[in-house]
Amino acid sequence: MANELLLKYGCNPNQKPSRIFMKDGGELPVTVLNGKPGYINFLDAFNSWQLVRELKAATGLPAAASFKHVSPAGAAVYVPLSDTLKKIYFVDDLELSPIASAYAAARGADRMSSYGDWAALSDVCDKETARLLAREVSDGVIAPGYTEEALEILKKKRKGNYNVVQIDPDYMPAPVEHKDVFGVTFEQGRNELKIDAELLKELPTENKELTEEAKRDLIVSLITLKYTQSNSVCYVKNGQAIGVGAGQQSRVHCTRLAGNKADNWYLRQCPKVLNLPFRTDIRRPDRDNTIDVYISDDYMDVWADGQWENFFTEKPEVFTREERRAWLDGMTGVALGSDAFFPFGDNIERAHKSGVAYIAQPGGSIRDDHVIETCNKYGIAMAFTGIRLFHH
Repeated sequence: MANELLLKYGCNPNQKPSRIFMKDGGELPVTVLNGKPGYINFLDAFNSWQLVRELKAATGLPAAASFKHVSPAGAAVYVPLSDTLKKIYFVDDLELSPIASAYAAARGADRMSSYGDWAALSDVCDKETARLLAREVSDGVIAPGYTEEALEILKKKRKGNYNVVQIDPDYMPAPVEHKDVFGVTFEQGRNELKIDAELLKELPTENKELTEEAKRDLIVSLITLKYTQSNSVCYVKNGQAIGVGAGQQSRVHCTRLAGNKADNWYLRQCPKVLNLPFRTDIRRPDRDNTIDVYISDDYMDVWADGQWENFFTEKPEVFTREERRAWLDGMTGVALGSDAFFPFGDNIERAHKSGVAYIAQPGGSIRDDHVIETCNKYGIAMAFTGIRLFHH
């Protein structure tokens, strides 16, 4: 390991010089095993590593994340995938280890946002995970280690230029961090808040029942939010984020954005979508985009005569708005976390439409009574954590 690593440029090609280095004169906690990661790559790498490390510590399960532009497109802990999920994640032809399953879930929930992602793994990258990474469009991966077989597979990706970074799992940063903005240095203590089930004990709603699965999913949601650009909310089901709404100035817009992503995740599981007659020569990214359009109100873009022939072997039936709503009514047991309090009940109204049954948020709004009342209206169990998780 070295003290510094020179980079091609910063956020943009005109931002030179660029490097990462240790101010204290020590060694960097990472080693580049392949490729030449850039400035944004390392921002994604260090943020995503913290996320998966905390998920593993909180749940005891292998964890993975899929990052784009310093926010997670997805995150997951290992929960065995159903045959349906394997199919919509396009991994039903692969042998999956626990860490490979976690990454398949992290990347698969929102494949549109994960296109060209940075992957993070809590555990050593094995050959099963490497084979999955090898066939997806991805910028790089960070993990505490790699098997020889995995490294051999990854070094062949992107004509030998795929970014592979190994991090020291025992590295702990200084308790105080600094950031320069417009020539001014900001200083703050690191956000070392421990997120676990102890934060879920205050339930002001009539429904006070949180299953063990709900607690796990709420913890996954909150830890994901800790490393998501604020404002942010996160929907979680079966140990994986199914909708992340990041970087919106309005919280209800976060809730809508993430809810729409969660809805798309569930709509993709409908037999009508699972059995779409795709052409055998369609590229994986084109297939993802076609599905995304087909399940939306813009379906004519892939269904109209002269268009559908580019994607399908035969013209599929329209997936009507009424059919979509009927299918979405079957989505239940979803957990939702928020990085700050919900100011109004409209967030809960939107969350309910995406099957939310459990919520964790800080509380502290002058309209908490309205938010609680809306939760009671739908039988939602809501915990006040008392902690804010802004991330910038």
